[in-house]
Amino acid sequence: MNLDDEDLFRDAMGDVTPLKDTASTLWLKSPSTKAPRRIEEDVADENFLTRGYLDIIPLTTPLEYKADGIQQGVLDKLRKGEYKLDASLNLLRQPVETCRQALFTFMRQARKDGLRNLLIIHGKGRDNESHANIVRSYLARWLREFDDVQTFCMSQPHHGGAGAMYVGLRKTEKARLDNRERHAKRSR
Repeated sequence: MNLDDEDLFRDAMGDVTPLKDTASTLWLKSPSTKAPRRIEEDVADENFLTRGYLDIIPLTTPLEYKADGIQQGVLDKLRKGEYKLDASLNLLRQPVETCRQALFTFMRQARKDGLRNLLIIHGKGRDNESHANIVRSYLARWLREFDDVQTFCMSQPHHGGAGAMYVGLRKTEKARLDNRERHAKRSR
């Protein structure tokens, strides 16, 4: 900075007082000096979700899926909203390709974080050709393409009803081991 810039800065900041350190103060990380990664390109290259032709699912058909080997009770509890939600994704009024990318990124992050129960909000359509129903139909296809998805179904009215869906994911290997250890200790 030259002297004129320093004077202007001091004049502008003269009456500013520093923030006190409190628990409610959120300090942001300083920006990285490295060049930003091209995340969009990375995700686009890895995204295996299908594009193209779609069989539109009628609005009257409830979306529901249970992978092989999953007990009916798991789906029933998910349908009743008895599992605590770990995260949600809002796809309202988003273009289909944006929804595809967002879902892929969201599911990958959920798996990385070890999340189990998700809410995906896609919106309600008035007719079968509405944008919300097209996104809903794509979601039914895309969610089946993830190995980690065990179940999905329409959500409870307080979470969006027919305009949203619950998604149940497999436990991570770490969660499985923790669960096995916890139950082994009880049986001793």
